[in-house]
Amino acid sequence: MRNTVLWGAILCFIAAVSWGAMFPVAHAAFKYIDPFYFTLIRYGAVTIILVGWLLWKEGKSAFRLEGKGLKLWFFGTMAFTVYNLFIFWGEDLLGEPGVMVASIMESLMPMISIVIVWMLFHKRPHGFTLTCVLIALVGAFLVITKGDVRSFLGATEDIVPSILIFIAVIGWVIYTMGGEEFKEWSVLRYSTLSCLLGTVTAGVFVAVATAVGYVSVPTTEVIVATAPHLLFMIIFPGLIALLGWNVGVSILSPINALLFINFVPVTTLLVSMYQGYDVTKFDIIGTVLIIISLVANNLFVRMQKREKQYKQPVPATQ
Repeated sequence: MRNTVLWGAILCFIAAVSWGAMFPVAHAAFKYIDPFYFTLIRYGAVTIILVGWLLWKEGKSAFRLEGKGLKLWFFGTMAFTVYNLFIFWGEDLLGEPGVMVASIMESLMPMISIVIVWMLFHKRPHGFTLTCVLIALVGAFLVITKGDVRSFLGATEDIVPSILIFIAVIGWVIYTMGGEEFKEWSVLRYSTLSCLLGTVTAGVFVAVATAVGYVSVPTTEVIVATAPHLLFMIIFPGLIALLGWNVGVSILSPINALLFINFVPVTTLLVSMYQGYDVTKFDIIGTVLIIISLVANNLFVRMQKREKQYKQPVPATQ
């Protein structure tokens, strides 16, 4: 049992660190390639690997949609088109500050999921949880605005990319919540089929962007220049993080796994400092506020669960 829990923790840690590192790595790649083809090539490769893996492990029958094709396409589009395209598009438009903004937005996923559940299912969170959500939002706002709210609100070129990143993060939250409807499927099957359908949608999106002249097909020289970045993105944030996180969550439970989200902005900060990016005090303060709110809410939820267990009546013995 201990070994299983340790394995789940290792998988969640690697996934979170990979997600934290992917934003600085992507920013470096955007000097050569646009985020549209960068994302398409990355997940095109991931899709091919996953399809081969699923075919080898579960056979052709695993590719049957079983009447869930539309749902699977929707959730796949939320993750592999809305999330993956929009978050890097927004990061690229923001430039260097986009690295921390994208990372901070991603670390807000647990808080955003709380708000979505509240809005869709009318499950109002506890006052303490709402306080944690507000603290996390304040932290994110500090990172996004760099403490200069007036300049940020007056610069539409910063607001639009930030909205794109926010929409992207909502897309991944929806994808994660959608996994509940495919519990009878293996993690590999859900990941593969959703990735396949979502990447096809992303391909259509990129084709339209190419047709209207917004982006152009990358040359061989561009592919060679970005090959190390793409290799990292395919192996770690792509394959390992996608499958590892889902497996880790199934072992540890969502409440335990979500603690590892704290490593996303921390990793981004460390990698950004190593690369020589201008990390501001507002980046650090905002990151600390978000980590504190995530940990505090996680501990609070744990306490609530324990109280409920203690209050449950003990069955009478005969």
